[in-house]
Amino acid sequence: MALEHAILVSLSERSGSGYELARRFAKSIGFFWAASHQQIYRALKRMEGLGWVSCEQVPQDGRPDKKVYRVSPDGRAELERWLAEPGEPGAIRDALAVKLRGASLGDTDAVIAEIARHRDRHAQLLQAYLAIRQRDFPEPDRLAGQQLHQYLVLRGGIRAEEGFIAWCEEALDAMRRDRARNADGDDQQ
Repeated sequence: MALEHAILVSLSERSGSGYELARRFAKSIGFFWAASHQQIYRALKRMEGLGWVSCEQVPQDGRPDKKVYRVSPDGRAELERWLAEPGEPGAIRDALAVKLRGASLGDTDAVIAEIARHRDRHAQLLQAYLAIRQRDFPEPDRLAGQQLHQYLVLRGGIRAEEGFIAWCEEALDAMRRDRARNADGDDQQ
């Protein structure tokens, strides 16, 4: 997926300036598709050149005019095309998995610490997702349309974090047991 498609989705939900888009990415879409302010502004410029967004200059007192972006008919057509396009399942590319695979080739304790660090970070993300669910979707069975779709993405994030945390716990338990067995074997020699 291109950043442009994530921006089209966000602008379809609500028009906004580049700054407002960057804030939205930081608070919601960014959990699943990260982009820096600079990347967002560059993408908006490309999208404007492609005719996918229109830009309105909104005067502000004491500050430069604000550019408010909206999805154009061409942008809506591109979004509809992209939504209907079959996509490839995402590949798991994670440096932690490679470190775990090579743990026996180096400092196993350092890899164990790295797994624990990742588990803790993902636990923090899970707590953030659960707080968003509680705040924004207290009655998920009553959701429909755009709110339902947003909730389902959030549920995917919750499930992914729960699964990743469980995998980290499994890996930590197994590696600690292995370390203990190896330590016992060293004592017996």
